[in-house]
Amino acid sequence: MPPAPIRVVLADDERMVRTALRAILSAEPGLEVVGEAATGAEAVSVVRELGPDVVLMDVRMPEIDGIRATEQILTTLDAPPRVVVVTTFENDAYVYEALRVGAAGFLLKRADADELVQAVRLVARSDSVLFPSAVRALAAEHARGRRRRAPWVARLTGRESEVLRSMAAGLTNAEIAARMGVGPATVKTHVAAVLAKTGARDRTQAVIAAYESGFMKAP
Repeated sequence: MPPAPIRVVLADDERMVRTALRAILSAEPGLEVVGEAATGAEAVSVVRELGPDVVLMDVRMPEIDGIRATEQILTTLDAPPRVVVVTTFENDAYVYEALRVGAAGFLLKRADADELVQAVRLVARSDSVLFPSAVRALAAEHARGRRRRAPWVARLTGRESEVLRSMAAGLTNAEIAARMGVGPATVKTHVAAVLAKTGARDRTQAVIAAYESGFMKAP
């Protein structure tokens, strides 16, 4: 039996953008667009109703913006989807705020179809950070003003520190396991411990916390 398709919701106030995204994703095997939203409030409602795996979220939308919509989705649902912010400008402070509240990563509106499909499949897998080099660049731009030493840094074990650095580099669990010479189950345990100690909901939030705490030095 083939695996269940990755279910996607599109949230953008421009109908043409939603139509283009739907056309690209619907043509791909294993991907299914199950709903659309034209405002941030509508996005929250649609996601609650349909329970998708991935949401492509525009940042600037009427009623509530994509940041607040992302935050509401991630903090009020028991099993929230992975949210990818879709934006025009990669160094936008709005994008950084979306990552801070839990977005899995971001995608530029000028991205080609292959990048879009790859991004959806990557975040649905949930074991790596979307476009880690871009997240590092955002940290360099926006984390400095927030930087302060966090108490959780001292509580990380050596292995957990190694795992967090690998997460910041965008490595998957399998890649981290190969680098460290341990099994994938051990890596999953370390990742869970890192998320718990940093207070992060997911890997991207943990990476942001690593830069804001000074644990990772922004380039």
